[in-house]
Amino acid sequence: MSYSTADSLLPVTLDDVRGAQKMLSGVARVTALEGSRHLSQMVGAPVHLKCENLQRTGSFKLRGAYVRIAGLLPEERAAGVVAASAGNHAQGVALASALLGVRSTVFMPKGAPLPKVSATRDYGAEVRLHGQVVDETLAAAQEYAAETGAVFIHPFDHPDIIAGQGTVGLEILEQCPEARTIVVGIGGGGLAAGIAVSVKALRPDMKIIGVQAAGAAAYPPSLAAGRPVSVKNPATMADGIKVGRPGDVPFGIVGELVDEVRTVSEDELSAALLLCLERAKLVVEPAGASPVAALLSRPGSFEGPVVAVLSGGNVDPVLMQRVLRHGMAAQGRYLAVRLRLTDRPGALATLLGVLSVVDANVLDVSHVRTDPRLGLTEAEVELHLETKGPAHCAEVGQALREAGYTVMG
Repeated sequence: MSYSTADSLLPVTLDDVRGAQKMLSGVARVTALEGSRHLSQMVGAPVHLKCENLQRTGSFKLRGAYVRIAGLLPEERAAGVVAASAGNHAQGVALASALLGVRSTVFMPKGAPLPKVSATRDYGAEVRLHGQVVDETLAAAQEYAAETGAVFIHPFDHPDIIAGQGTVGLEILEQCPEARTIVVGIGGGGLAAGIAVSVKALRPDMKIIGVQAAGAAAYPPSLAAGRPVSVKNPATMADGIKVGRPGDVPFGIVGELVDEVRTVSEDELSAALLLCLERAKLVVEPAGASPVAALLSRPGSFEGPVVAVLSGGNVDPVLMQRVLRHGMAAQGRYLAVRLRLTDRPGALATLLGVLSVVDANVLDVSHVRTDPRLGLTEAEVELHLETKGPAHCAEVGQALREAGYTVMG
């Protein structure tokens, strides 16, 4: 695939991205590019992690928001700006507005995580909680813009936003000029489109692979149809890429310049987040871990060196706990078993002794004696165990059977 800004009809050019880079100097951090020995061994080629989770506000969103707001006319700035977001874009708009001296109002869903709501307020925005889902919040923000004259700052569907996000691509080329593949998560498409514009203009041989959560994958059917189409009821833990329809502006760029869009499962997202935490010592939200999930899914299908863009690290602690448990379960490090035993003194202690011998850590025990399905002398026990992996799970099951227990699940 080749691309030249000179004859391109695309709405964002390399010059636009370079202009954005100058504008962001001293505002956005040049985030680190960290090598991952574990992922490199899996992929069979060097893998580097572009740490936008360490960007100001915890994600790449500051880049596009700042460029968009900085480009407003004086009378537009005077009217203020408004945005709708469940988290990352909200914080990016809030900080960018504060830095530029512009009044900002941010609509967030009523169920938005409290840490994200608090952070958005701390950056200086007026936060209004409205609706249960982002679509309702978005409609409220657009209605507010129509009523007040405030400029609506879209999270991805504007050339200035895309140009700002594209500065990530320029940094990657400067930090890892030998890279052959960039893997990046896709929601609405602003980040992938921006990276594609900047990278393909300078390195048309570079492969760019987009990643979507399987439960919210609007780009594959849209690319097949040749136009943006909506996915009904998108569902994924990766709220940063949980977008039901591609943006009109980024869609054209992604269709022209992105080489491939893949999907990953919830189990793969959980495992990727866990890997980032355990192996790279990086706190990454599920959307930010989606490129790593793609590497885990098909490790031998990437031409290296590979750069995986960790787009954000704003994860709610409650969600983090759930996702980590999910990730450990996906790796076979949790085991739930249900069995029946004779209801007599010491029976439970004997069972736990068997588990102790095989070094299974008991997290939770449910001991039921009064269920009508049970015989007069029976009790049912459900155990949640922490194990060392699939082989250890099999060892635990074998030990229970050899001790005379019937494992029911």
